[in-house]
Amino acid sequence: MVDHPLVPAERIINEMTVKALILGAVLSAILAAANAYIGLLVGLTVSASIPAAACSMGILRLFRRSTILENNMVQTAASAGESLAAGIIFTLPALVMMGAWGGYHWGTMTMIGILGGVLGVAFTIPLRRALIVEADLTFPEGVATAQVLKTGGVETDHDHPELRPGPEAKRGFRLLLAAAGLGGLVKLLESGVGLLAGGVATTKSWLGGKWLFTGDITLSPALLGVGYIVGLNVAVLVFLGGAIGTLLGVPINWLLNSDELRQIAGVSGDMGSWTAQDWQGLADASWQQCRRIGVGAMMVGGVWSLITLARPLMDGVRASLQAHREAKAGAVALRTEQDMPIPYVSLLVLLSAIPLYFIFLNALDGFPGRYWIAAIMSALMLVLGFVFASVAGYMAGLVGSSNNPISGVTIATVIVSALILLQLMGNEGMAAKLGPIAVMYLAGMICSAAAIAGDNMQDLKCGHIVGATPWRQQVFQIIGVAAAAGAIPLVLSILDQGYGIGRPSPLNPEATPLSAPQASLMRELSTGIFGAGIEWVYIFIGFGLAILLIALDEIQKRRSAHFRFPVLAVAVGVYLPLGLSIPILLGGLLAHWQQRRRGGEVEGDGLLLASGLITGEALMGVLVAVAAVSAPGKVPYLSEFALSPWFGLAGLAVCFLYLARKG
Repeated sequence: MVDHPLVPAERIINEMTVKALILGAVLSAILAAANAYIGLLVGLTVSASIPAAACSMGILRLFRRSTILENNMVQTAASAGESLAAGIIFTLPALVMMGAWGGYHWGTMTMIGILGGVLGVAFTIPLRRALIVEADLTFPEGVATAQVLKTGGVETDHDHPELRPGPEAKRGFRLLLAAAGLGGLVKLLESGVGLLAGGVATTKSWLGGKWLFTGDITLSPALLGVGYIVGLNVAVLVFLGGAIGTLLGVPINWLLNSDELRQIAGVSGDMGSWTAQDWQGLADASWQQCRRIGVGAMMVGGVWSLITLARPLMDGVRASLQAHREAKAGAVALRTEQDMPIPYVSLLVLLSAIPLYFIFLNALDGFPGRYWIAAIMSALMLVLGFVFASVAGYMAGLVGSSNNPISGVTIATVIVSALILLQLMGNEGMAAKLGPIAVMYLAGMICSAAAIAGDNMQDLKCGHIVGATPWRQQVFQIIGVAAAAGAIPLVLSILDQGYGIGRPSPLNPEATPLSAPQASLMRELSTGIFGAGIEWVYIFIGFGLAILLIALDEIQKRRSAHFRFPVLAVAVGVYLPLGLSIPILLGGLLAHWQQRRRGGEVEGDGLLLASGLITGEALMGVLVAVAAVSAPGKVPYLSEFALSPWFGLAGLAVCFLYLARKG
């Protein structure tokens, strides 16, 4: 609990202003685009609160009178864009992958994003006091963002005694821009020019073809930044998952199932006549099967997350209801304790059932009995949405937004809703097609609600420290949600045409598609439950892996060990290509080295630089995708450059050294 916020409750300074609203909405859309790209690439998203705060302070310095509470409002709205992007990209691309949509529908996606995001804000309002004021939760990004705001916002004006962005704000903004420029330049030289390779890969057969080795590294500055931010623990576990799926899974699967893999890859004839392309095809077929181990691990990890949070979640709800009863009894709340009134929040949730109903009705168009099934789906959204948003809010305080297992929440949603709909609709005829669509609509809204809930709690923690007014922050969260919801469908359309999302781009088939691991998983689960079939052998292995990790994590928990074994970090690593996890590991190692060298936490400069690398590469990736769509076949400029792998490695090394030296 914060006894003395930076701005006392009795002091009134500018907080909710037009310039803060406009800047927050613009930054929300920009950060949503950046996080959409990085989330589709690697399946991980990182909190944007710190770069949003740095951008806000740097820009608001240009105005004569700006306050730290305005800065806080801007970062509150802006960080909503990053969170909503996660909720949408983890789910809705599955609709395009399964062929239900021919492209990314702006109207439907915007409505799903707004409804899910607004409900995510509403569901966490009753929990604010219990989780932020009374519970002993760390909320790491919220505390760190408050520190950034305090460091850059302590300059005062004697004529207007308001806290304003100080000189440190300008320095932080410059650091962020410099790192973004470097990340963007590397991405331009890689995807736009073709001078740098995006990755290096190799496949070898050993022991007379009995042992199949495949390995790669993705040469991405953004992934260095992701590893730096999530830290060594998560980075090591993601790499461990990649090693299990690729370095162990691929050769063992080849050893046990070589005939089946040859048939899948279309490779025949004598082994001695196989080309490097044949071996690569076999390795890819083996990995596609092994990655389903990650599916099983994610399923168990998601259920375990809900089980472990049941008791603290109920405690939080009881504390919030008690606070509301005290307020009704006549107690006057301080400015810094004023939430949106609970009656208004309840009315907002109830009214949301109307557009929810029509969205599900549209998803089930043509199915007999769609009217009552849409009503059931709307009720499911409100019930599961509240439970999972509450879980996400609590987890944000426990492990932070960047480590929040939103994937686990979404997996649980897909499984539960698909099994319910399967009983209601069956799996024949139109049900086999429309059932998975309705499931993904529900998953998109619940994932968005959960992602926004975690972000909202981090922002409210930051506001609690600096002395913000909670109801104003909640309004700005909704503004950020609306801005991002309108931008994300456009960004996904551009990325799908420029690179392809979970599949080759129809307009640029030579480009390497963005893997979209979570959306691919949601498609497999929803269509599998409705009759397409699920390969349970690998999923059962994933169950076993998850149980082992849970046991190890419990042992570490009882030992009060710093290094833990969260299941979902390993599961994501298994599901992703190994190459993505290597720069993440390098970033985590660098953050750990700097932390030990300084004898404490990673400092703000490093976090700003890492965020800049992510933002710069991601935004340049979107711009290159626009160029690729506008000029098909001409991007990248150099289609085959012999030295590009070496130049790509050099580019990654430069970014690593830059982060090590300046961070």
